[in-house]
Amino acid sequence: MSAAEQQAVPATATAEDTPTSDTAAASSTTNASEATEAPATTDTPAPAPAAAVAPVSDESTAAAPASDEPPAAAGPSDPPTSESVAAPAATDSETAAKTESDAPAAAAAATEINDDAAPVATETKDAVIPAGEPTPIDKLWAAAKAEKHPEIWGVTLADPETHIPTRIILQKYLNANDGDLAKAKDQLIKTLHWRSQARPVELVKKAYLRAKFEGLGYVTQYRQEGSTEPTGNEVFTWNIYGSVKSIDETFGDLQDFLNWRVALMEQALQALDLNSATQPITAEEDPYKIFQVHDYKSISFLRQSPQVKTASAETIKVFAQNYPELLKEKFFVNVPAIMGFVYTFMKLFVAPKTIKKFHPMSNGGNLAAEFGQSKVVTLGEKLPANYGGKGAALEEQGTGPLLADEVHETSELEERAAEREL
Repeated sequence: MSAAEQQAVPATATAEDTPTSDTAAASSTTNASEATEAPATTDTPAPAPAAAVAPVSDESTAAAPASDEPPAAAGPSDPPTSESVAAPAATDSETAAKTESDAPAAAAAATEINDDAAPVATETKDAVIPAGEPTPIDKLWAAAKAEKHPEIWGVTLADPETHIPTRIILQKYLNANDGDLAKAKDQLIKTLHWRSQARPVELVKKAYLRAKFEGLGYVTQYRQEGSTEPTGNEVFTWNIYGSVKSIDETFGDLQDFLNWRVALMEQALQALDLNSATQPITAEEDPYKIFQVHDYKSISFLRQSPQVKTASAETIKVFAQNYPELLKEKFFVNVPAIMGFVYTFMKLFVAPKTIKKFHPMSNGGNLAAEFGQSKVVTLGEKLPANYGGKGAALEEQGTGPLLADEVHETSELEERAAEREL
């Protein structure tokens, strides 16, 4: 394995829930901390692997080992290093001192790797609006109508008085900004501008190079028996950072990586099926959210390549601005024991409600046990066997962006010209 590959680190930003620019300024600290924090796990930390690999951030916001910097897995030909050779057991006092000194660096790394952190909705009841006065939802709808782009998350926006999917989306923007209408409006308009330029729905139809992205991300969904409502769905996105074969290949073209990552998120939104929603949400109740699993098996959090850091930062920014209030819970599995300490450290600075969304686990095989309270009664059993379930492997039950051995790239101008001809 090349030196560059040993530096791979998974991108894990929880960007989906943090607004950028003006809105981001107000919530970036909260979002980053959300991503970095994961609820403590009862797992007994597993010993670190003999060979270490560098971690990566991928999609959402900054969070503990979390987008998301992509990690590179060590190969049999890798020369032993001081990091990959087991060290003599340290005394309790030595371990405590080392852990304490590593906390700031580990916390920083954690925030870099999470791409989908989301602002938490206020828990106050909806304000009473005088009769005849436009509601915050009405005002957001007026702002959206003034823009040229009519779609968000695959939903063609319409009058929220009669169109529940639109009402849900607008309410999510309010929730993400704690009910602040000005900030919600700013974030909404920026999302519409971004979607007009990035065309994420089209990115789902595009093929991506197999050599770069095979095995790196999946979407799975599980339905409550007898339910036909989107609220009976449980949707997961999976980021398998140990599958990165080459940092240069996967992250060398930043825009290509971002396009692939956005395509994965848009596929998850298709599975969430907001277009079929019939029940609105409030600041307190919102079932239209997604589970995220970031697997860091064979990844080291000690080194991060510049390419991975850049990809992680950009992913976090994109997801924070354009995918608010979509994260249900985030699980960081097969993480080093140090991340448990980072979680304890971060609890001092982050709201308990936020911490509850993040779960670091040293043993990925215990993941299935976390879903005993799901609306899908046998959800844990449906997960892949290597995550403690009885279901098929991710490669069999999951879907992901289209892959091809060769990809013919056409320019945006060529694509738009072809659309005009049609």
